[in-house]
Formats: sequence, structure tokens, C-alpha cells
Amino acid sequence: MIDQIKYLENKNKAPKIPVRDFFRNPKTSSFQLSPSGEYISYMKPYKNRMNVFFVKKNQLEGGDLESSSQITGEVTQLTFVEERDIAGYFWKGDKTIVYVKDFGGDENYHLFSVNVETKQEIDLTPFDDIQAQIIDGLEELEDQLIIGLNKENKQVHDAYRVNIITGDLKLIAKNPGNITGWLTDHTGQIRMANVTDGVNTSWLYRDSENEDFETMITTNFKETLSPLFFTFDNNDLYVTSNIGRDKSAIFKYNPKSKKTLDLIFEHDEVDVSSLTYSKKEKALISIVYTTDKTHRKFINDSWKKMYEYLKSQIPNQEISIYSLTKDEKQFLFSTHTDRSLGAIYHFDRATKIITKMINRGDWLNPEHLSPMIPFNYEARDGLKIPGYLSFPIGVELKNLPMVVLPHGGPWARDTWGYRPDVQFLTNRGYVVLQMNFRGSVGFGREFWQKSFKQWGKTMQDDITDAVNYVVDLGLVDKERIGIYGASYGGYAVLAGLTFTPELYKCGIDYVGVSNIFTLLETLPPYWEPMLEMMYEMVGHPVDDKDLLVAASPVFHVDKIIAPLLIAQGAKDPRVKKSESDQMVEALKKRGIDVPYIVKENEGHGFQNEENRFELFEKIETFLEKYLS
Repeated sequence: MIDQIKYLENKNKAPKIPVRDFFRNPKTSSFQLSPSGEYISYMKPYKNRMNVFFVKKNQLEGGDLESSSQITGEVTQLTFVEERDIAGYFWKGDKTIVYVKDFGGDENYHLFSVNVETKQEIDLTPFDDIQAQIIDGLEELEDQLIIGLNKENKQVHDAYRVNIITGDLKLIAKNPGNITGWLTDHTGQIRMANVTDGVNTSWLYRDSENEDFETMITTNFKETLSPLFFTFDNNDLYVTSNIGRDKSAIFKYNPKSKKTLDLIFEHDEVDVSSLTYSKKEKALISIVYTTDKTHRKFINDSWKKMYEYLKSQIPNQEISIYSLTKDEKQFLFSTHTDRSLGAIYHFDRATKIITKMINRGDWLNPEHLSPMIPFNYEARDGLKIPGYLSFPIGVELKNLPMVVLPHGGPWARDTWGYRPDVQFLTNRGYVVLQMNFRGSVGFGREFWQKSFKQWGKTMQDDITDAVNYVVDLGLVDKERIGIYGASYGGYAVLAGLTFTPELYKCGIDYVGVSNIFTLLETLPPYWEPMLEMMYEMVGHPVDDKDLLVAASPVFHVDKIIAPLLIAQGAKDPRVKKSESDQMVEALKKRGIDVPYIVKENEGHGFQNEENRFELFEKIETFLEKYLS
């Protein structure tokens, strides 16, 4: 790793890139093919908000592997939202687009349909204070979707069939109060349901919608069997499971006999849970898993050869295939690296013609951006922890300032790839340290369970040990280390400043938790079925009161000596604004410098472009003040 790092020292120093170039909305994004391939849709800014546009595919000219396609015909704007970006969209047949939007970051997502010819728009979920979920896109039926809605009981979602043309809703499965998810077969029949009491999970199964559900399997939440999708005859299941093993693997499973049939794939280092398939060919394609980087194991030879052809034409790029036409003769694929947002391409399988659609970040030169270097270190108890280091380019690798960047979740993980905040920080001269501390997912059950009731304890020790490991490399100035993180990462910032105050010169808490008691009291209602599980993983507010008091930074602000910047969305449904308010009030009483950014039109993270600009411009000034 040292050789990789030292190589950067001999590169030309990168110019200072404007902060807004890292965090601005893309010129265009989210390209998709309509099912027939007649249209190509995409998103681009309208009044600073990402909206949906489309064009006929035959109105694109010029694109090849070097230059992007140019739109020569009429572009149609389909949506006109101004308050908040559209969160996502998809084609429903060749005449309708369905899109998803919440309100100011509250995560109460509504579904809207828009006809591409008449421009008629319908709110398919026109109810107050609800959250919609898509259960099945029903690709074979152009006018229907199966969705989940919590309009009758905020804690759970009933299943409805909705007509996207008329907006008519029909209840097709009533939630008795403990179902947290539904699964359909390839014909759109709801065949399975996931039930939890908060700690134990059961999968229910039925042969058809005319029959009652019966329990297929019950496990505690530490051991799981999770159906991915039905086999193509709708009789068996492909599942991911860690029952009787540490790492999750993919199996074939018979729901009637309740028996595992075949092991499809396993990996000795990481969990495996992604299995891709062709709807047209009714055949499995590949398994996707992530170690230090993402890897693919192909099952289907024809798709393997096609993927290898794409790699040969566009080398040294990670490739992801998506947005296939219904006949699967055309598709889009994206490329990326750790130093580039990459590009979007169109591929015609019959002619093997690759057409570049757009460079996603053409205003950023990859030569001016930093590679993300995977590494491993040992925690103080001997546990092997994976992480990533990113260094500024073309500077002497000695006595550099460093920003520690713990991920959110905490039951998530960092992965290799392009991140705008990492590139922004390295461009400003900071080393960036990321680590997958214990509890990060994807590394097996034992690694995950080591985090239980360890907020502020061994989980935080893993972060501290990563800092000390990098300091011992001799490249970082131990007197100029800051810590920045969002969500659980924001909690780790507060815990770091509280429990290891000598380690950090400043901190940036972005929608982070300060008080575990109030976090557990204010979870969204649809998370309440999992509350008992949260108690076991984090701690019970009564039975583990002392533990949670000890781990909640708000009760230990007297230990904080470093300046702190806090950013919060007022409509955050996960980490309420009160989490940040408590911390700010307590710190101000002690005279600690605590700039506080609150945005009324944001939730769990800043989505609106102008708010991202303001946040990271203030982060830039804050870090210059305390780490220069």
C-alpha cells in the first residue's frame, strides 16, 4: 500500500476544483430505455430540480466510444417539480412514466404517473401522511402496479393493485399488523409475506392467492433466510441464507417441503446476496459480491461473453448493465471508477454497436482526482478491519492533515468507487480515512454481531484504531485530524469528540444521533415492528439505561473540547431535528464553537443542490480554520 501511496507524490499537483463542481446536479442523469426501445428518457435540472425528459431514440446522432450522442430532435419535458428533486422513475409500458417524490425530505413517498402523449399526471397515492412502496412493477401489464401503502395503519403496509391510468386502487392483501414485506411470483401473484415480532422473523408461503398463508420458516433476526425471487416455473425459490453458517450464500429452496435443495454460490470472505437473471430467457445470469471491490461470477456463458466484449471495448472501467428493453436486444450500461462518474452507453446486442450517451461528470478531470486505496488493519482485539484510504495528489506525503469519515447505518458498509465528498476533501489537501468498523454488513454474521450494544465502545475503538494505524504510517500529522460523518457516522463524530477528545481537532456532525434514548423514541412508525430487534442490537432504554447513558454523547458534552459543525434537515424522519438541537444547546452553554446549519426543506441528508453547496462551502471554511 505504501508504494501505491508514494506513487501519488510524483504526480502533478491537482488544481483547486470549485466546491460546487463536486456537488452540483448533473447535466443529465438516470437514462432509461422504454420497453420497446423507441424512447430514451433521462433526468436533468429544471429550476434547479431534477425532472424527467424524453426523446425518440432515432433523434440521437453521433455517439461513439469517444464522443457522446447529440439530441437532434424534439425533447419533451414530462415533469415540472420545483420543490424537490424526483427521487426516481421508471417506464410503465411505452406510454407512461411512473415517478417517486417525497415532500421536503419526510420520506413519505408518493407515486405519480404521467402519460407521455397527453402529459396527464395522476397522484396514484393521494393521501396525507402515507408512504408508498412498490411491491411489483408488473411489467407484463402496462396499466397496473402492485404497491404497499400504510394509509390504514402507519406502522405497516397493505398491498394494493393500482391502475396507473385511472388511479383506481384495489386492496389485494390486508396486513394483519405484523407483515413487513410481500413477495410476488413471476405472474404477479402475492405468494409470500415476511412477518416479525421484532426479534423472530417468519416467511409465510402459499401456492396461490386463493389459499391461506402458512409458515414456511421462522428464524431469529441473527439467522436469516431471505427469498430473492421464484424459480422460473414459480415452484421453488432462490434464497440467500446464513443459517448454520457465518457468511450468507445463495441457495435453491423448496417452500413446500421447507428444504434447501442446492448451493448456488458461496464466498469464504464475504456475504453473497445478489443474483441476476434474464426475464426474456428465463435464465440466471450472474452472482455479484463485494470484497474490496465489486466482482461478478457468471452463470450464463452468452452473457459472460457479452460482458467481456464490453470490457474489452472500454477497459479499466467498472461496468453495470441496466435498463433492458423487453426483448433484451438493447440495453444501457454505465461505467465508473474511483476517480470518475463514468459514462452511460447504449448497446445493440445484434450489431454489437456501442453508443456513448453521456459523460456523467465531464467537468471533472480524472487525472485531478484521487484513487481510493483498499487496505486492512487490526483492531486492538485482533479483529481484521477493511477500509479505504484516499490521498491528495502531487504533494509531499508527510505531516498531512486527515479527515476521518465513518459511514452511516451503522449496519451498512463503505465500498470502492467515486464519492464526491472524498474527492472534495482530497482536493483540498486532506487524507481521507474510511473504515468498515465491526457491525458493517457484508462480512458475515460474527463480524456484524460484534457490534451489538457497542455504540461508543468497540465500534468506536475500531475508528480510533484506524486513525492510529494511519498515523503510525508516518504520513499524517496527528495534531491535524478531523472527523466528519452522516447519520450513524454523525454519531461517531460526536462519540469521537466525546470519548477520545485528544484525538480530533474538530468534527462535522451531519444528521447524526446525539441521544440514543430519543432516537429510539422517535423512529418512524413503519420501523416500530423492528423495535425489539433494535433494543437487542443497540440497547433497551429501561433495561440498558446505564449503557445508553454512557454511549449517548449529549450526556457527556463536558468532555468535548473541539469545535463542532452540525448540519440537520428539519423534516428528517429517522434522526429527528431534536437530536441536533439537544447537542447545540448543550455545547453553547459550554461556550464551544458550534455553527449550526438547519434546512427546513430537507430530511435525512441534503438533496437540494443549493443546500449541498452551502453545506460543503461551510465545511471547507470550517476545516481550513481548524486543520490548516
